[in-house]
Parts: sequence; structure tokens; C-alpha cells
Amino acid sequence: MKKLIVIMICLLAWGAQQPTAAQCGIENTAFKGGEFLSYDLYFNWKFVWWKVGTASMSTVKSHRDGAPAYRSSLITRGNNKLDNMFVMRDTLLCYTNDDLAPLYFRKGAREGKRYYVDEVWYTYPNSNCHMLMHEITSSGDHLWKEAEYKDCIYDMMSIYLRARNFDSSNLRTGEKIPLPIVDGMKVANAWLTYNGKTTIKMKNNDHKYRCLIFSFMQREDGNTKELIRFYITDDKNHVPVRLDMFLSFGSAKAYLTGFKGLRNPMASREE
Repeated sequence: MKKLIVIMICLLAWGAQQPTAAQCGIENTAFKGGEFLSYDLYFNWKFVWWKVGTASMSTVKSHRDGAPAYRSSLITRGNNKLDNMFVMRDTLLCYTNDDLAPLYFRKGAREGKRYYVDEVWYTYPNSNCHMLMHEITSSGDHLWKEAEYKDCIYDMMSIYLRARNFDSSNLRTGEKIPLPIVDGMKVANAWLTYNGKTTIKMKNNDHKYRCLIFSFMQREDGNTKELIRFYITDDKNHVPVRLDMFLSFGSAKAYLTGFKGLRNPMASREE
């Protein structure tokens, strides 16, 4: 379940470009430093939806290696009900430059009795995207790997920041958007499918939002499956307000509960 809740941060992405730090970035018009989002997490158990935890995300202005940067973090926490089935404690962190090109990523995750850490450092030599990857396994082993690609590669956090700035006006229903993303020590074969527009009502209040619908798809071992379906505001913020997650042992949902520090008016909300 943790892995899929983390995937919520991968919402919306565009295809890769030939990389330099500048070319792997994008003009940011969707958010500003000081934005905070919060979510309630629900799990379906025997046809009943139980609240099982919370998630929160913050993006602030910072510095990395002496240069201006965005620092974004995501924290997910299960409550006592979920702990009885599966302990969930994740903390994700990323740094990007002002154009949202990734610089550093870290994920510390406790999943059940297992705790591990993934890290990625990015550089851009010779117009390539170079990644130094580090994993601390649940047994305490330190694994290192280097990889270099001609295409831009992102992580679970930086792809989210970049993708919130896409232009959906020319998308067609059913259109697929490639999603090159580093997951642990490998690059995942994944993509997004655009599924049109709808209006949804929140579970925890009476707010309604006009939304764009996307499905996050992944192909592994010859099989293609939908991991998550998410709904983002059809306005300049592109904030995820609901996520439907399809798990091997059931289904889960995340609902937006609060926000502050948005860059643009929440024009998609209907009173």
C-alpha cells in the first residue's frame, strides 16, 4: 500500500526531453514556496471505507549547493487501524532548481517490519542525465549504482512538481503520456493515460471540484496494470484532490482535506 500511496506524488507528467539541467526543467506557473497540502487516507475493508491515515506535502524556497532551489517533502502516516494490518511510515524529500530540474531525492520508508532508504543525486554532463543511486536495504546493506541516459529522468517527487505545470488543453481522451521515473535502483516503464474531465465531491466536506482524470499505468513482467487513478483541479494549480489506488489486497482512496499558500486562485472549486 505504501508504494502506491507514494505514487500519488507522481501525478501528471510530460515526455522526456534531451537533458541539460535547463532542458530537464519547465517554467513553473502552478505553485510557489510556502504551499502546504493535506490528505485523509481511506481503505476499503469488507465494503466499508475506513480512515487509515493522513498525508501532507510542503514546498518551500531553499538552496542547494549554494544556488536557489525548491525543497519539497511528503509525509504519510497510518493510524492505529492500519497499523494492525500494515505499518505505514514514509518520508520523501527532493530538491529541484528553480526550473524544477531534479537535483536530489530521498525516500525513507517503513513498510510493515521493513525499513529502507533510497537516494538519487542528479548531474547533467555532456547533455546527459547522470544519476548516482544509493539504497540502504532493510538488512542494512549499502548498494550503489550509477546510470546515465540521453533522456531526462525524474523521481517520485520532482515529476510531481514538473507535471503540475503541464498544459492539458490539447490532450485527447485516451492519450498516453510517457513517464520515465527512477524507482529504487531501476527506471520504471510507466505512463499516464488522460481520461477526460468530471466534477467530484469530497468525502470529508461538501466541496466540489472540476477535475481532469488521469490513470497511472505500469508494465512489469509483461503485464500492464492501472496502479492509481487521480483527479486534479482543472485550473492553474493542478492540485490532486482525490486519488483512487488499486492494491493487491484491496483498494484505497486519498481525499484533499486542506491547502494554504496556493499560487493561483482555486478556480475549480464549486460552492
